[in-house]
Amino acid sequence: MSVFEEILEAIRANGYHNHRKDTHSDLISRRIVADLRQTCKAFDSDLASGAIRTWEKTKGPDDRTTDLIAGASKANGKPDLSDVRLLIENKSVVTAHRNRNARWQDIDRERRSAHSANPKTIVIATLIVGVCERFINVPDCVAKHHKARFQNEIRSRLSTGDQSLWEEFESCISVNTPDDPAKTIAMFRELPVRKGSDTHLAALDFMLIAPFAIDNVNPPKLDKTMGIDAEAEYRKMIKHICRLYSLRWHDGN
Repeated sequence: MSVFEEILEAIRANGYHNHRKDTHSDLISRRIVADLRQTCKAFDSDLASGAIRTWEKTKGPDDRTTDLIAGASKANGKPDLSDVRLLIENKSVVTAHRNRNARWQDIDRERRSAHSANPKTIVIATLIVGVCERFINVPDCVAKHHKARFQNEIRSRLSTGDQSLWEEFESCISVNTPDDPAKTIAMFRELPVRKGSDTHLAALDFMLIAPFAIDNVNPPKLDKTMGIDAEAEYRKMIKHICRLYSLRWHDGN
């Protein structure tokens, strides 16, 4: 099962996409670490020996919460921010594409601060992009304003294709324009990405974008209409991280 299938399965199990929780972010971070341990000898050996550790939802070089850090540890068990080997920041723009500016700024700030702390840090950003023009906001609207009915009557109908939900919860719909997904993708493509093993630029090392069709009415799926093969890009990212880790931290071995 791919990481994207894991995300879809989590949405199905919950009944809906909860944009107020970090479920997808945690799945991506943990899966990247697991896949690196399976396929990247240098990374796995450093984790196994204790040369590095991983931390989730910890303060990063920008003094804000970072989704995942892998690196050396201080004596007190906290990450040594001057020796971060891998930094992962996961974002999503699904419910309202007007929020893309804030998400872009989060990643931009992260890549600048990471480079300032240590130019060798491998900086990875991932972005889930919603492609649907309508989205029913469940946590902030449906679940909040229909508490008595939600668990027993409403939840089981979500993400099943029940089209009557659109009319029943019309006041809970967030609307995006048809070109919003493309605009969001184009905006994040503007973030600088380093070429090869170069470290002098304050840039990302990989920007992974995964378009999803999520509206909390229809069954969620990985979108294929934006010209992005997210599965192939993920595999490419894992190989690239391993190559960079071996070059920057093990002299290519």
